[in-house]
Amino acid sequence: MTRTQTGRLIGGIFGFFFIMANAGALPEAVAIPTRMLGVAAFLALVLALRRTRGEQPVTDGGGADFGRNYRYVVAAEVVVGAAGLVVINPVLHAAQATVGWIALVVGLHFFGLAAVWRRPSLCWLAAAMSVCGAVGLVLGAYGSSAAVIALIAGIAPGAMLLGSVLVKRRA
Repeated sequence: MTRTQTGRLIGGIFGFFFIMANAGALPEAVAIPTRMLGVAAFLALVLALRRTRGEQPVTDGGGADFGRNYRYVVAAEVVVGAAGLVVINPVLHAAQATVGWIALVVGLHFFGLAAVWRRPSLCWLAAAMSVCGAVGLVLGAYGSSAAVIALIAGIAPGAMLLGSVLVKRRA
């Protein structure tokens, strides 16, 4: 598997888990089809990656490089994410806001990846996921329902992430 394929698979896995983890907050009549669509999209990605031969052309800069700078971005994401969870849950007692926080941190980390990988197109995904996360944080702070927060800050970013790697694969 090439570096680009590995990067797309990692993105697809995280998008898939965003969808699966947050669909449980939806009513069952919506959760089941949402999960089925998530499974179908992930399987489509895996099949597409299996059919790909060699490195895919990259349209805006470099490919996925999992070196030191990548590890710095991911380490910062983990530290900032964990620090926020320590404040949100036990200090602010706002567990419903954790989905928004996670989406915000994951979205922001894509700005770092855009710089490290010289892929400015990742900034669109970073901005969209960050907005979803920020809105989820606000909704969580104001006591919105778990289903609304999960949809905006969990399922939407997961669909964006999974969809972006499917679109990039076909581009």
